[in-house]
Order: sequence, then structure tokens, then C-alpha cells
Amino acid sequence: MAFPVQRPRRLRANPTLRRMTRETQLSTDDLIAPLFVQTGENLRAPIATMPGQFRFSPDTAATEAHELWNLGIPAVILFGIPEGKDAQGSGAHDANGPVPQAVSRIKEIVPEMCVITDVCACEYTDHGHCGILDGESVDNDATLPLLAKSALCHARAGADMVAPSDMMDGRVAAIRAVLDNEKYAAIPIMSYAAKFAGAFYGPFRDAADSTPSFGDRRSYQMDIANRREAMREIALDIEEGADIIIIKPALFCLDIVREAREAFNVPICAYNVSSEYAMIKAAGERGWIQEDQLIDETLLSIKRAGADLIISYHAREWAQKQK
Repeated sequence: MAFPVQRPRRLRANPTLRRMTRETQLSTDDLIAPLFVQTGENLRAPIATMPGQFRFSPDTAATEAHELWNLGIPAVILFGIPEGKDAQGSGAHDANGPVPQAVSRIKEIVPEMCVITDVCACEYTDHGHCGILDGESVDNDATLPLLAKSALCHARAGADMVAPSDMMDGRVAAIRAVLDNEKYAAIPIMSYAAKFAGAFYGPFRDAADSTPSFGDRRSYQMDIANRREAMREIALDIEEGADIIIIKPALFCLDIVREAREAFNVPICAYNVSSEYAMIKAAGERGWIQEDQLIDETLLSIKRAGADLIISYHAREWAQKQK
């Protein structure tokens, strides 16, 4: 029976009714805050292309993590910016590098915080690609030991979870094998299972100094046009031992998030990436949008699509608005 008996507007009549019947709930428990970490002390350098974001040294990253924890945010994910780079990305598994140092400092100050580390080579190679090169191609199999050593380095520093973002085939299995063999079987892997290539990551590459010196990453990151392939990539990573999967970018892949939620019974994380963040901040600075409301609706839309967790540069400001 339809109108006039059925009137959906009845349940939208006032804020209390809307609150009572809201289907999707977003809380700080759903959020993971990204932090960029570089070598040094007492550093908090603004990132021009990502207003409100900073490059931290390990000590200030720990202070930031403590403040995030006090806002109710349960987790951070760390991205390293080393002092030097080489063709082999050796800084990715340097125990004295910025990420291991930041992990240790954070766990000293706020031991309850879940500290996740990004595992990749792009920030550590002098060519900016996500693995070891063979000529001008990334050698998939030669890269796997580097990723496994990086994950082990982070686990030894005290990381609660590792998150490989390189998109090499077989890297979840390689990392799982090394962690298990070294008695870190309890460390979860949150895999960037469906990471699409494209123009979504420019501000991140500026922040992390990881722009490729030649070519692009389309030979290993996914084609944005491929939905079915994303499901295959997710299935393979779960089979290899991924505990949580990441879909990236979030807003441009809400269909992938929804399909993955219906197909797989594992926690799903969506990465609200740097360009998505920067577009909102740029429009907000010009007064073209209602920035706070749009941030709220952005995060709610990602959650509504089926994400259990959201990596977002908006995490701090959204949490502050809830206080």
C-alpha cells in the first residue's frame, strides 16, 4: 500500500526521529589516522598540498598519536620518509629508520594505540617505484624478500599490524611466512588488496617524496576500470593470509567496497586518499562548500557502502567535532 498511507517523511520529521532511525553509525572507533614520519627531532612540518597534515619526527608522531588516542581514535598508520634512498630500498627495513623509531616512541607513550605500518618500497627507492627494478620494470619476485624483511623489521619494533601496499603478487604469503617463522604469528596483515592506479595520490606522493622518477605504476596497481579483477585480487590476498583488506581509493570505489562487503567475510578498510582529502580542503578554503558537513557525509558514505574501517586524513578534525 502506497501514498497516502505510506509516508516515509514521518520518520524524518525532527532530529530525534532521524537519530533513532539512522541506519549507518559512524564513530571514532572506525577511523585510522595516517601519519608521515621522517628522521629527526621536534619536527612538525606542514604539507602544502594537504592542509592540516604534517611530516612528523618520531617524537612528535608519538605526541600526535597520544592526542589522537585522547580523541577516541584507536589506530594510526605510519608512512616513512628516510634520510637517504637507494635502488634496493634498503631503508625500508632499517631498524633505525623513521618508522621503527616512531613505532617504539608511540608504544612508549600510548601503548594501547594500534600502530599499523605501511609496507612498501616507494618511499625508500631512489626511483620511486614500489619494488626492485629489472631494467625499467618492477621485478615482482625479487621484491618479495624486501617486503617481508620490512614487515619483520616493523614487527620487531613493536608494530601491532602491517599493511603491504605495493601490489606485488604473492606478497601477503611471503610476509605471513616470515612473520610466522620469526614467532610473530599473532601480527595481523591488513593488505591493500584492491589498490587502483590513477591520479588519486598526487598529494600523498608530495608528502612522502615518492613520485616515480620515470613511468607510472599501472603495471602493478590495478586498472580503475576493472571491478571483477578487484574481487579476484581480494580473494587471492585472503587466501594468502590477509586478515583485513583495503580498498583504495575509497570515494571513487564505493561500488567495490559494497561488492566486497557482500562477497567476503573479513573486515574491510577503505582508504579515503590524499586527492579526495585535498579536493575538500581546497574547496573549503574558497568557501565553495560546507566543509564540516561534507567531511561528515564523506565518511558516512564510505561506512554505508560497507567499510568497517576508514583510513582518512579527516580523522582528527572529525573526531574533534564530536567532542
